[in-house]
Amino acid sequence: MDWNRLLGLDPYGLDRQAKRDLFTQRMGELTAFHRAHCQPYGKLLDALGQGDALSSAPEETPMVPVSLFKEMTLRSVPEEEVFKTITSSGTTGQKVSRIDLDAATAANQQRVLSHIVSHFIGPKRIPFLVIDSPEVLRNRAMFSARGAGILGFSMFGSKTCYALNKDMELDVEGVLAFQEQYGNGPVLLFGFTYMIWQHFIRALEERGLQLSLSQGVLIHGGGWKKLQNQAVDRDTFRARVQKATGVKTVSDYYGMAEQTGCIYMECPMGHLHASIWSDVIVRRPEDYGVCQVGEPGVLEVLSLLPESYPGHAILTEDMGVLLGEDDCPCGRLGKYFAITGRVPKAEVRGCSDTYGG
Repeated sequence: MDWNRLLGLDPYGLDRQAKRDLFTQRMGELTAFHRAHCQPYGKLLDALGQGDALSSAPEETPMVPVSLFKEMTLRSVPEEEVFKTITSSGTTGQKVSRIDLDAATAANQQRVLSHIVSHFIGPKRIPFLVIDSPEVLRNRAMFSARGAGILGFSMFGSKTCYALNKDMELDVEGVLAFQEQYGNGPVLLFGFTYMIWQHFIRALEERGLQLSLSQGVLIHGGGWKKLQNQAVDRDTFRARVQKATGVKTVSDYYGMAEQTGCIYMECPMGHLHASIWSDVIVRRPEDYGVCQVGEPGVLEVLSLLPESYPGHAILTEDMGVLLGEDDCPCGRLGKYFAITGRVPKAEVRGCSDTYGG
């Protein structure tokens, strides 16, 4: 894979056929590599009756259920080459996924994340307000999905400040100081959806505080289930964010610890987009056949990046619907889709740590 060439392309600049050709080649390479270097993955393919002559068509690439990363170690590099380990979310006592990254995979994930987000907010580093506590980054060798998200987005910040203290309480003095110093220019706010709502927006409202960050951009992901339980929908969330902070540009994203870097950003039309480094297939729950545009099903996510673990084709526990391909009114090529919920009876899990606050 010529990463320098691929990273020089527009993140949303390949049409259906060009992207399919790219994924057909790369899925075959990754499946063969992981089969040879990850014994549990090889055994899984054998159990599925997948011989050596595998089709590399994206929709025929063997899928790994996301829950399998909680049950066993799936690693395709020697343990001594593990650069960092990402853990998924989970409540106390719950099993979590452990994703081992070598230096090359971690670097490619970071570069891809940079290209995707820069496409939406521009390449210039701007002041960065993290809607979280710095405590989440205590162990940099063993990141939670929350910590990995913060660290990944910090590359876009010229100055990083945290909105919450170690007790997950609003740092009023720190937030007001951030506004005083940077509020007249562009700023980036980042956090996980429920935590932004519970510990930032509601805390501002309860104190009667209204910030003035009119040139700010808020990027958030995960945690919608808790907000839905509180009867908070996307429109309500955006309206209350704007009223409390002055931020008018709010973008959701879809992502997971098992495919760090390849996030699916929300465009101004409200659609989630697959970049040239990732793809999404919607499958029928009854037979895992491929759904048509507009037909709801279970999401499978594909990524060109995972070389240290077999995470290139993952069957998620999320339901969604493909809205179209190459024809989003925002002008970006590729597939665009919406998340509609969780697979019935699937373990409740978001891309951020579950936080009971």
